[in-house]
Amino acid sequence: MSTVMNIDYPFHFDPRGRTAETGDDDHVRDMIEQLLFTSPGERVNRPDFGSGLLQLVFAPNSAELAAALQFTLQAALQRWLGDVIDVGTLSVSSDDATLRVDLSYTVRASGDTRNDSFVRSLP
Repeated sequence: MSTVMNIDYPFHFDPRGRTAETGDDDHVRDMIEQLLFTSPGERVNRPDFGSGLLQLVFAPNSAELAAALQFTLQAALQRWLGDVIDVGTLSVSSDDATLRVDLSYTVRASGDTRNDSFVRSLP
């Protein structure tokens, strides 16, 4: 992969007071996190960007909901990041007001396989 530095997510400043940067591997993870936890309609110029995952926190758990959510997330990852990653396995779980997405994927540019967990808790 290239040695180009990318703006880190979430946006913050580094110890020198400059915009914090990150490497390629972390940038791919940041892009996935942004996609998963952005609600459709939240972005002005891309109203269809996002997964709608956070809207389902308060829905009752069921096998049907889990299947629909997995399908929706798989489609969103393919649509928005299909040129960057190949999705391996994807699982979603919720416990009270905490969502957890476990994702195994391959970064296309490097061929590296990664396993990441993305967690959000609502107040």
